[in-house]
Amino acid sequence: MTTAYKQQVALKYAEMVYYGQWFCPLREALDAFVASTQRKVTGSVRVKCFKGRATAASATSPNSLYSNKLASFTMGAEYTPADAIGFIRLFGLQMRGRGE
Repeated sequence: MTTAYKQQVALKYAEMVYYGQWFCPLREALDAFVASTQRKVTGSVRVKCFKGRATAASATSPNSLYSNKLASFTMGAEYTPADAIGFIRLFGLQMRGRGE
């Protein structure tokens, strides 16, 4: 969810630059949001550059939440089909609240 908001913030930053509003209070508030969400971001990224194109080749971090075990499509003790039901119900709450 935070990633989606970060994308919106990036667009807002671009808009503020375009309209010459860089020194407005909103930009300072957005800076605070970005600083807050980046507190635990550490590590390194390796980028490959070739013919005007930059591609992320690898990323490592001591705070990484990625787990090869959890990212697998094999179903084990970490995941059961019943988990999907809860997920669907949770994300469908807003629609049920609107009667859709």
